[in-house]
Amino acid sequence: MLTEHHCNLFNRPFFQFAQMKQYCPEQIPAVKAAYKAAWQDWRETVNAAAQVLGEPFAPPHIERWCNGWQVRAHFFAFFKYAHYQDSAAILSLLLNRRRLTVSLDWHAHRADRSAYTLADYQNGFIALDKKRFADFEFWRDSEGEYADYITVNQLPENGLPLRDQQDFYCIGKHIAKENLADTDAVAWIADTVRDLLPLYEACHIQTDK
Repeated sequence: MLTEHHCNLFNRPFFQFAQMKQYCPEQIPAVKAAYKAAWQDWRETVNAAAQVLGEPFAPPHIERWCNGWQVRAHFFAFFKYAHYQDSAAILSLLLNRRRLTVSLDWHAHRADRSAYTLADYQNGFIALDKKRFADFEFWRDSEGEYADYITVNQLPENGLPLRDQQDFYCIGKHIAKENLADTDAVAWIADTVRDLLPLYEACHIQTDK
């Protein structure tokens, strides 16, 4: 079960172990223990959602709680169809100090290995049904993970212009940290992922022809 406590884990002045060794070395064992425990809850939640989703999804990718030289500023995971493993389009899960997010996203760190281009991903949004997705939030990656986003039904007539060639659109939903304890996170993640599937599949239509 995810709660506000899991989000509060990321409210800290230092994430790098070098900084912690310099300023608060006595806290390192407790920080590691807290991260390991919270990440275990995160992994169980993501894997449970994966069990609900089933095929044609591949097993989820779940980023570790640290990368060797620092603890994470958030927990991250993503889902893909097994037959779209070579695409950088993902259905991402993000837990940060503010909220839990499920969104259609472009995995920029995998873009150089993607069989499908960022343009293919962006073209998928041409299929956006504004009535169907009216209450979903819509944003540019350049806005950052902690920003306040507009909903699809608040989009201006001329859309939301991208800021540069590397920028891209995301669409999804959020659960504020104070509401996590009252949310069945597993069911909510699975339901939101399913809701986003028409757009996820649209990203791949041109290249599948």
